[in-house]
Amino acid sequence: MKSTMIGLGIAALVGAGAAQAADEVKLQLKWVTQAQFAGYYVALDKGFYEEENLDVTILPGGPDIAPTQVLAGGGADVTVEWMPAALAAREKGLPLVNIAQPFKSSGMMLTCWKDAGIETPADLSNRTLGVWFFGNEFPFMSWMSQLGISTEGKSETGVEVLKQGFNVDPLLQRQADCISTMTYNEYWQVIDAGVDPDELVTFKYEDQGVATLEDGLYVLEENLSDPAFEDKMVRFVRASMRGWKYAEENPEEAAEIVLDNDATGAQTESHQKRMMGEVAKLTAGSNGALDPADYERTVATLLAGGSDPVITRQPEGAWTHAITDAALN
Repeated sequence: MKSTMIGLGIAALVGAGAAQAADEVKLQLKWVTQAQFAGYYVALDKGFYEEENLDVTILPGGPDIAPTQVLAGGGADVTVEWMPAALAAREKGLPLVNIAQPFKSSGMMLTCWKDAGIETPADLSNRTLGVWFFGNEFPFMSWMSQLGISTEGKSETGVEVLKQGFNVDPLLQRQADCISTMTYNEYWQVIDAGVDPDELVTFKYEDQGVATLEDGLYVLEENLSDPAFEDKMVRFVRASMRGWKYAEENPEEAAEIVLDNDATGAQTESHQKRMMGEVAKLTAGSNGALDPADYERTVATLLAGGSDPVITRQPEGAWTHAITDAALN
């Protein structure tokens, strides 16, 4: 009898432990481990996810990883993605929903050689411009359309689009007059290569009025109908935004945490600390809730694509405040 009671007691304890097991969440990043995603690594390192009873796995991205496809295939619960790619995917039948928007501002720029005679956007015609694809080309195409510049080849009213890899070689090797850069990454790669900032001209998409939202958190719409999943995302967003605000206030420590999580060893301390300082400028002003005005600006930019718009109609159901309302209020 005694042994039976002990056995029952152990079984009860095991059952209680199972009931308290942390909920698993897989987060797919848009790119490799770097300070662009510092808030999530900080939340993991500081135990913010653990405090929300979450077991979070952060999946790095890379040149051969399409975040939306990972999400669609069930490989992740939530993904970091740019809104142009998310809305384009939604129109094509993949029902992505933005549940939070940690990035308030865009870090995208076009960086050009000053000696190419480029001073204003009007000077971009008849040039070769490096552009990222795989969904990152959408803001650029919309901008060119608004400028009335064709992307079919060099002419007085057109440009040659060079499909840019994820490096700055086309600019350094003079294969392109301008290339795509982010304020927190590729621009500084150009500078680190020995180029003086005075040799360059930069056009920030934010300043040109065609900035689109970057690095939002997206899930599949069907999953939001599951109360358990919704509750899990509320806790995930709450902890993630704690991580982002901690990273903003402690950029050097946040960069060190990112380095500790870089399994490749490819990142350097100086680059990550500088990146974190720039990323903090983009997350500043956001509490995680999507600003409807920023959303409308993004949609308007994407619809203004001339004969080949990124999206062809006003999206419906592409974002929700349900998660952030519960997480942040």
